[in-house]
Amino acid sequence: MDTPNRSRHFGIAIFFIIASAIGILAAFVLLVEKLHLLQFPDSKASCDFGLIVQCGKNLASWQGSLLGFPNPTLGLIGWPVVMATGVAILAGAHFAKWYWRSFNIVALAGLGFAIWLMYQSIFVLGTLCPWCMVTWSVVIPVFWVSSLWNLKHGVWTSNERAREVGARLLGWSPTIVFASYLVVAVVAQVQLDVLSYL
Repeated sequence: MDTPNRSRHFGIAIFFIIASAIGILAAFVLLVEKLHLLQFPDSKASCDFGLIVQCGKNLASWQGSLLGFPNPTLGLIGWPVVMATGVAILAGAHFAKWYWRSFNIVALAGLGFAIWLMYQSIFVLGTLCPWCMVTWSVVIPVFWVSSLWNLKHGVWTSNERAREVGARLLGWSPTIVFASYLVVAVVAQVQLDVLSYL
């Protein structure tokens, strides 16, 4: 059976490495900004570009530290795992199904958390945090690609029909990801009228 364990899959490996590198960068910058604001409470974050496009308000809110510590810390913990997975695949590592299932579950949890943060940012705080949006932009494709990848390779089920659907949808993943971005953009525009601030 063709599973992710049986051969090297360079495309998914490179995707994981690039996506995680972007995620690590965003998490690092946000954490540095948070520490700067804690040290200098009267200063502004370097990513504050206006009333709508800013990250200072998000970082200072309770939503920005939901678990009692800055949310970017989660990114600095999670994204290296994604990168390590990609690097390991390039090196020829073979992962058991339980690993891919766990990866997929965590990706789903990450997407759920990102959606909650999107809602809080757009509907409660009334902002679009630049580096937060960078994070959203990689969480979304990592979820879709890993989910469809697992479906294609029989990680969740060996049903051939399901695997065919996964393979077909994986080929459409750029379109699915773009559609997801479009939904977020439309919601933000309707709620915040972002274009009027440009």
